[in-house]
Amino acid sequence: MSRQNRRLTRASRYGRYAGGPDPLAPPVDLSEALDAIGEDVMAGYSPERALREFLRRGGSDQKGLDELARRVAEKRRDLMQRHKLDGTLAEVKELLDRAVLAERGQLARDVDLDDGERALAELQLDALPGSPAAAVRELSTYSWKSTQAREDYERIKDLLGRELLDQRFAGMKDALENATDADRAAVNQMLDDLNDLLDKRREGTDTQADFDAFMDEHGDYFRSEDGTLPQDLDELLDEMARRSAAAQRMMSSMTPEQRQELTQLSAQAFGSPQLNDALGRLDASLQSLRPGEDWGGSTPMDGEQGVGLGDGTGVFQDLADLDALAEQLAQSYRGANLDDVDLDALSRQLGDEGVVDLSTLKDLERALRESGAVQRGTDGQLRLTPKAMRQLGKALLRDVAQAMSGRRGQRETRRAGAAGERSGATREWAFGDTEPWDVTRTVTNAIQRTVGEGGTPASMATDGVRLQIGDVEVQETEDRTQACVALLVDTSFSMAMDGRWVPMKRTALALHTLISTRFRGDALQLVAFGRHAETMEIERLTALEPEYAKGTNLHHALLLANRHFRKHPNAQPVLLIVTDGEPTSHLEGSGDVWFSYPPHPVTIAVSVRELEASMRLGAQTTFFRLGEDPGLARFIDQMARRVGGSVVSPELDDLGVAVVESYLGSRRGGAGGSGGSGGSGTGFGGGWPGRGFWAG
Repeated sequence: MSRQNRRLTRASRYGRYAGGPDPLAPPVDLSEALDAIGEDVMAGYSPERALREFLRRGGSDQKGLDELARRVAEKRRDLMQRHKLDGTLAEVKELLDRAVLAERGQLARDVDLDDGERALAELQLDALPGSPAAAVRELSTYSWKSTQAREDYERIKDLLGRELLDQRFAGMKDALENATDADRAAVNQMLDDLNDLLDKRREGTDTQADFDAFMDEHGDYFRSEDGTLPQDLDELLDEMARRSAAAQRMMSSMTPEQRQELTQLSAQAFGSPQLNDALGRLDASLQSLRPGEDWGGSTPMDGEQGVGLGDGTGVFQDLADLDALAEQLAQSYRGANLDDVDLDALSRQLGDEGVVDLSTLKDLERALRESGAVQRGTDGQLRLTPKAMRQLGKALLRDVAQAMSGRRGQRETRRAGAAGERSGATREWAFGDTEPWDVTRTVTNAIQRTVGEGGTPASMATDGVRLQIGDVEVQETEDRTQACVALLVDTSFSMAMDGRWVPMKRTALALHTLISTRFRGDALQLVAFGRHAETMEIERLTALEPEYAKGTNLHHALLLANRHFRKHPNAQPVLLIVTDGEPTSHLEGSGDVWFSYPPHPVTIAVSVRELEASMRLGAQTTFFRLGEDPGLARFIDQMARRVGGSVVSPELDDLGVAVVESYLGSRRGGAGGSGGSGGSGTGFGGGWPGRGFWAG
């Protein structure tokens, strides 16, 4: 191995990846997100809001924005409950008491001291005011007899100087511990140069060269923990203004007595008012150059742990971070975006885990948009695409299939050719397909795939060829019968009030998916009826929001259904009606809607007339009665008996199963519901065309 390679090998370091989500992690799973978004859309949310709600809640294995916001609020609450703002005052008082106690001890022990001098010194100590600031000021001219007492007193002035600097420059308190006079002079020079530079910025005469010269001279005071330096004056101003504003908020949060004490004590910093004057000038410049910072807020704290001026300013910076993060994570303002969340602040407050959680949510949102499941229309509104509707419909149909399979107690299979004659064409197997396999095409696909993966004739002869689901092709069949289906769904306000809105939409989408994927020759029309009725595409129906409008216009819905049946004279008409109320409105000859509650005899008469017209067209009718209203039950039973139809009163969770099973039973010419002609019940009968509609 060459010397260079050995050097490179020794320099290699391996550790946990810290650049965001694991780059080797599998792609985000969109299925759960699409299901949740679809449910919310059907409940009346806009797709944009549904997406935001999912990002807020998160998934089964993914923390959402609410969880991040909870952790932010918990940390903020902990900071406020843990700290109090008298740390510097308490430390000053401790040093002061220690100095006075040491001085009294020295006065008592010093036998060479003149009695008059001792008495005068004790009198001065006894006369010290209770205010630490006033006592420190009184002792500035005191002639100390104890070396230890003098050192403790000098520590007070040193502590005040370091705390005041730490308020504006994080880390100064520790950096200037045991500082020499030369160190303090260097700090004063830095402050003078910084104030001159800020004066130039206020006057508009500063240049990048001025900043570079300042950083060459004093850059070590502004180096961050990772060793980086500000690149220009604006970057330096932003950071300093945030900390200076936090210092102001801390002072505003103190009691008036605490503020007065610290204001008086600050004049003693480093033994002269020079530092305090320079910092006051700096604060005024920062406030003038960055007025947008919060310079006047306050957050009282009453915890147990006292913090000094520097550490307290850090706490108030953390509180500002947390308040901003709470607003960003809430995403409640116009134009909110996950990119608004400050990742640096999130990392400081919640660590790498918080950043990874947010980055995963951003990846999920981006994947949803890039997958084609959601897209923004010309009006700027987010919408579910037909692709997303198909995915959601397939998921709902799978639920229906599983429920129906459970009712049968076994998996149903279709005999070859039962649903229609073979057309000679083949296609890839998809969920729900039960047509016979095309064995030749299936085996050919498997062989071609194996060769593509590096297999050889010899290896296939030895190991054989393994089939995978993607290899399977089925033979297309042509349906022997065609159905013309009208699904009439009640969209009156009572459906939403009683929790039937989403089950109604799920049912419509499941039936639409079944017909559009498995029975493409059937003609489905969706009719929504409230105060009036109208035909709707599935995308519009699933996004329909409840409206408070009185009326259940079954008459108008039946008019539209019969028009649909007449357009398909050679198909078997299937009429499916989902409702939770008696007809209370009808369409008059003028086109106006007539409403009356209780139901008017005319409304009942015209509704019955159109239902009988459906019967004369050959429609097999099934009512799906929702709710336990006895009057509704009697009315629907009478309507069903009049036209030889069926009544099913399913639980809401079974509505989709009931409608799909009724459609399948009606399609093969059987009764729509278990009650038979004119009957009612809670079971589901009629069977499947050729015994089943799914396999595998």
